[in-house]
Order: sequence, then structure tokens, then C-alpha cells
Amino acid sequence: MGSAQQNSHAGDGGDQGSQHAPVIVLVRPQLGENIGKAARAMLNFGLGELRLVEPRDGWPNPSAGPAAAGADEVLAGAQVFATTAQAVADCAHVYATTVRKRGVTKPVVTPEAAAREIAAAPGRSAILFGPERSGLETEDVSLARAILTVPINPAFGSLNLAQAVILCAYEWSKTQASGGEALVQPTLEDALPPAPQAELEGLIAHLERLLEPRGYFLPPARAEATRRTLRGMLTKPGWNHLEVRTLRGVLSSLERGPTA
Repeated sequence: MGSAQQNSHAGDGGDQGSQHAPVIVLVRPQLGENIGKAARAMLNFGLGELRLVEPRDGWPNPSAGPAAAGADEVLAGAQVFATTAQAVADCAHVYATTVRKRGVTKPVVTPEAAAREIAAAPGRSAILFGPERSGLETEDVSLARAILTVPINPAFGSLNLAQAVILCAYEWSKTQASGGEALVQPTLEDALPPAPQAELEGLIAHLERLLEPRGYFLPPARAEATRRTLRGMLTKPGWNHLEVRTLRGVLSSLERGPTA
């Protein structure tokens, strides 16, 4: 972005923005790819306003677009600021993501708790994310009202930038479940109804016909129990019509024997 945008707060970040939706602030991000991945994570969960503080490789960054995988509207609306304080100047509620308090005594909340607070609080909110290698500095954390920490394996507390963003964005999206902009569960594949019993009977009879001459039901004293077990196995899954036809086709192919 040009210098004219470095000290302005333009709008809501497109259709995805709202008065309560948090602003995502990446403080001194190092790689364009990570900015793009963060934008992708944001848009997946309904967030559209991205602010950058002193991106190491400048802005725009040609590596961000491909990594965003279609979240171009977030990148197009991204604003650049010279300092973290300027980036959050219009925000009443600021959360700093860090695994360490860095000598600053502040309330510590999870992404879920932060999302609930943001959804309920008046005014704008921002979530700060630090550089990939070092995280937020104490000066950045001091601007926040609360520290946002993700519960994580203490033996391996390493999240990359996009992962941290997506965790916070997902928790925010859950607070919007009853709103008009609720996210949509991907449509499940339509399941075919279970096959009629007559088709299952045909399948069982077909299989028994192939097994009988091969001595599968021997000894005779166990034949009835073996047939019941076989029937139970074939009826238990609830085969649909297509699955029954497919398996009958397999049996027919076996019945014909090898082709010349």
C-alpha cells in the first residue's frame, strides 16, 4: 500500500467486516507467504480486515497472493502502519497473542473467551500477532488490554502464524452462529436409502450359491450357524441399492470364472 494509507483506518474490510468483528493485526510479519496464509485463514471464518505493522519485505508482497489461495479481497484491503500503536488507535479492546507475559501483568484469556468478549463488547477490537520468529515485543504487549494464549502442549508450544490466526478466527466465527452471516457447514454427500430386504436376500442367496460347492458351510452341524453369521454380516451395514448391485456384480464376475 502507498504511504497515504499508512495512517488511515479505511472502512470495515469489505463485506466481511462488521462493527464487532475483530481486526487482525500482524506486527512486523517476515514472509509474504505467511501474510497470504493468514488472510486465507481469516476469510475462511468471516474476517476481512487485515492490518500490517512494518512488514519486513514491504507491501504489497508478490508472495502473499498465491499463498492466500483466493482471499485476495483481504489482501487488497490490508492497511500498513508504521507502529503498532497507530494500527490499533481506533480499537477499544486489544488482545496480544503470546505464550509469555513478558513481564506485563494483564488478564490472560483463551481464544474462545476472547471471542465471546469481542462479540459482546461495544467498540472495535483487535488481535495482535507477532513476528514469526520472535513473537510480540513487550512494547507491543503493553498496548493490549489482555493477553490471548492458546492452550497447547507444553512440550511443544510451536504454532505458525496462520495457525494462530485460524484458531482465533474460528472461535470468533462460533459466536456468530445465530447471526445472519453465520458460516455454513459444507454440504454432506447425499446418502442413498438402504436397499430393500428383497435385494439383500438376493445378495445373500447369490453368495451362498457360490460358497456351497466350495465347502464353506461344512461341517453340516455348523451350517445353520454359519449362514446366520453370514446373513448378519451382510445386513448389518445397511447396504444401499447401488452397493448391493455392485457387490452382486463382483459375485457374478467371480461366478463366471477367468476370461480367456
